[in-house]
Amino acid sequence: MPEAPRTKSNPIVLAIDIGGSHVKLKLSNSDEVLRDDSGLQFTPEAMMAIIKRLTEGKPFDLVSMGYPGPIIHNRILAEPHNLGPGWVKFDFEKAFGKPLKIVNDALMQAIGSYNGGRMLFLGLGTGMGAAMIAENVAQPMELAHLPYKKGKTFEDYAGERGLEKYGKKKWRKNIFDIVEHITAALEPDEIVIGGGNVVKLDELPPKCRAGSNANAFIGGFRVWQDKDLRV
Repeated sequence: MPEAPRTKSNPIVLAIDIGGSHVKLKLSNSDEVLRDDSGLQFTPEAMMAIIKRLTEGKPFDLVSMGYPGPIIHNRILAEPHNLGPGWVKFDFEKAFGKPLKIVNDALMQAIGSYNGGRMLFLGLGTGMGAAMIAENVAQPMELAHLPYKKGKTFEDYAGERGLEKYGKKKWRKNIFDIVEHITAALEPDEIVIGGGNVVKLDELPPKCRAGSNANAFIGGFRVWQDKDLRV
């Protein structure tokens, strides 16, 4: 697909999806997904160096960033569990020199998956992301570290650690049980299960549909483009 022209009425958005294993980028005028590794030593300085390298010669006007942790009013509240340090105090808007919107990474993928009504999103990846959108009002939800059973959290069972510890069969059973618990509490119209590990479910729990990591980029564009959305 040829790149769309860059104009004042059609600014180019750079969407950044930060995960525990990879950081992925996409420009709103291109089909190309750019990526590099993240991990436990991954700092904001390292990310900015990667973004500078990957976007060289690719202009953009606006930035949306999906961050794996709590965000309020465009501000990171806590250091990530699966990345390196330094995120809370880092001035991303100054570093980019562009208008910036930071949202929780699960919320960004949820926004890209949303078709209306009350939708719960659960992201199965390195950890467990969660978000809810009700009638265009988007709300990140820090469910992953709530207590679940045997002194462990939802993420201990649903995330990558749970998959490795319990094996695929038991992990799938745990996902069904977790979805049942959360659905009873939040009463969504539908549930979208996304994240990289959704493909490891051989079937989905009731009222669920599979999401896609690609929807994170759609969400990153929508936070700038969808005037009905309240984030």
